[in-house]
Amino acid sequence: MITFQNISKTFESGGKTVKAVKNVNLNIEKGKICGIIGFSGAGKSTLVRCINLLERPNEGRVFLGETELTALTEKQLRKERKKIGMIFQQFNLFSSRTVHQNVAYPLKYQGIKRKEINKKVDELLHLVGLEDKSKMYPSQLSGGQKQRVAIARALANNPEILLSDESTSALDPQTTKSILRLLKQLNETLGITIVVITHEMQVVKEICDKVVVMENGEIVEEGDVFQVFSNPQKAITRDFVDSTSNLSKIHELMESNVSITKLNKGECILKFKYLKRSSSEALVSQISRKFNLNVNIIFGNIELIGESPIGGLVSIVKGKDEDIEAAINYLKEKNVGVEVILDARAS
Repeated sequence: MITFQNISKTFESGGKTVKAVKNVNLNIEKGKICGIIGFSGAGKSTLVRCINLLERPNEGRVFLGETELTALTEKQLRKERKKIGMIFQQFNLFSSRTVHQNVAYPLKYQGIKRKEINKKVDELLHLVGLEDKSKMYPSQLSGGQKQRVAIARALANNPEILLSDESTSALDPQTTKSILRLLKQLNETLGITIVVITHEMQVVKEICDKVVVMENGEIVEEGDVFQVFSNPQKAITRDFVDSTSNLSKIHELMESNVSITKLNKGECILKFKYLKRSSSEALVSQISRKFNLNVNIIFGNIELIGESPIGGLVSIVKGKDEDIEAAINYLKEKNVGVEVILDARAS
């Protein structure tokens, strides 16, 4: 659906050349939700603005399906841009216009009859759950309601692609979840391709099929969301993944020397991490019985990505040294990542 070929974008700032995007190659499939994540300054917003050429790349080519956008005239490009809707962090609504007028605005100068526009706006407001807010003004709405209006407006031209630029960053967690559910619903019911720019891995985990991790203008990691979450390859990706899990908290507890991390002789702390799309086996029970171990789960983090469980456990394990080693090897054979966090077996 969207293809970047060797895309680079530079800016001149204070007499210096800033390389915002560096030689990016990327494919985003039709009908999928792709999350582009990175810290501030990573180049993610610049890259996404290259999709509709709001930022024209200095090098490389951009394709929408079979059409090369970078080769079009301005007139041709305006026509193609109608296939791309965009929503923003700050909503960008007209404060002096009603909800109905805001959503109708993209249709205003297209020669469409007023009756047809009104029908279309009513359908869109129903789609985003705001049919009863039609005559209100943005100042009368909550943040979540404003973003729903912005989404309805972005859908006015029946776009094939929806770009979401930090669209939930200004919202509270509960409202964020409702907006993400709406985006997922639109993807499923309309078949629309969605590109989400965010600095929050939780957003990616909630709705995305694919994740692209950017750092210093480059793509450093990309792949299926489950795959990246279960086995991140780069330090920055591991940091993002850890931000949504409490498994890394064990290191903080150890540094604080809390009582739960004080081991007796023959004990060790193990972190189990599921690496495949299955955590349905009763592995803790299995290693307890099979290798005669006492396994005390300190805490865990098991959740769903799509329909697949993912996560892990941090446990204190006690038993004979050779039995613990055998259990670790057994878990690895079952595609479970095992890390010895703290070891008192040799004490």
